[in-house]
Amino acid sequence: MGRKPLSPDHHDTKPGGSLAAFACPNPDCSHFNRFAAGNLSAVEYTGKRKDIRRLYCSACRRRFTERQGTLLRYSKLPEATVVRIVKCLGHGCSVEATADICEVDPRTVDRLLEPAGRRAEDFHRLQLDRLQSPPEAVQLDELHGRVSPTPEQRGGAAGLLGAVAAWVGPGFTRPWRSSAGS
Repeated sequence: MGRKPLSPDHHDTKPGGSLAAFACPNPDCSHFNRFAAGNLSAVEYTGKRKDIRRLYCSACRRRFTERQGTLLRYSKLPEATVVRIVKCLGHGCSVEATADICEVDPRTVDRLLEPAGRRAEDFHRLQLDRLQSPPEAVQLDELHGRVSPTPEQRGGAAGLLGAVAAWVGPGFTRPWRSSAGS
């Protein structure tokens, strides 16, 4: 037996608790993907800290969590940690570096990487579709490249041997210098 939804005059008590940011995720519902349609109500709170709302759609009579359709779905991580992981990946950190910074297992970062990448790609495509006219040209702000000298420019093999000999000759250590300047 399912739980009876709260009355329509029930006011959501979660801080920032507006339900306008949510829509019914059921494709068979008449209010599917319609935000602020007035068909949703918070019926219970779940999670360890009871901070995840379980929402009820009065049109199709289905329940779903507020995390459904987000990177937080099926995640036991706090929201702040998931946001930090996505920011680290967005700034170009490796999976291992992100895991170290966020103090999580690298497999956790891998698990979030795939859906986050798909979402970013979908968002990018949506933004391109919204353009009034396609861009005629794309300009790079900066292009960084590294050029190392060729072995011939460095003196070839003889140049390398000379550098090693100059380093080994004095005995691997640099001359000691006094910090007092004497």
